[in-house]
Amino acid sequence: MVRQDGPSRGKFTVCLTAAVLFGTAAAWGVVATYHERPPWGTDIAYEGGYLQAVRIRKYDLSGERTRALLAGECAAMERRGMGGDRSVHDPEAWVSGCLDGAAGLPSRNQGVVR
Repeated sequence: MVRQDGPSRGKFTVCLTAAVLFGTAAAWGVVATYHERPPWGTDIAYEGGYLQAVRIRKYDLSGERTRALLAGECAAMERRGMGGDRSVHDPEAWVSGCLDGAAGLPSRNQGVVR
């Protein structure tokens, strides 16, 4: 049998335990900071509103519904809960995305490398 070079079992156990404790503390800190909301919740809300408005605009042949979105229906939809789970993360970002989608503007996240 050949002895392998490396840390002793005691040192390995201590380092592994420290790494697990550090990882647990970091995860606890993230959860304590954001609760149920993910750190990228604002982007999720914006894209949710944007996609909702783009779908409405795409199937609106007369243009009447698109004009209504721009005139305030985006905010009304969010207040009525039509934004779904995505709007809960950041309602203002959802409305902003809805307005951008209804206006035909590109998504503010389009082409951005993060």
